[in-house]
Amino acid sequence: MQPDTSSLFYTGRLEPDGATFDAWADRPLLQSIEEGGLVWPSSCQAGHCRTCVAQLLAGTVRYEVQPAALSAEDRAAALVLPCVAYPCSDVVLQPAE
Repeated sequence: MQPDTSSLFYTGRLEPDGATFDAWADRPLLQSIEEGGLVWPSSCQAGHCRTCVAQLLAGTVRYEVQPAALSAEDRAAALVLPCVAYPCSDVVLQPAE
């Protein structure tokens, strides 16, 4: 049984501008970013298109289902898909490429 994470949140930061948001443990980062009034590119919101791909500069994330749009090389390079990535700690993201 998974612990209740509905009230657990971390701090998220977007670089290069340093904007911060509450990164809720029970929802994908993209949802938390948007709920915080910030803008991040997105399209499919299902981990298929890579529109939202980000470099994870700090922190850790988890996936409920591993996204097909991220290769092993992408994961080794700390690339994440905020539309399907859930925070496990404070996180810092920047646009990839």
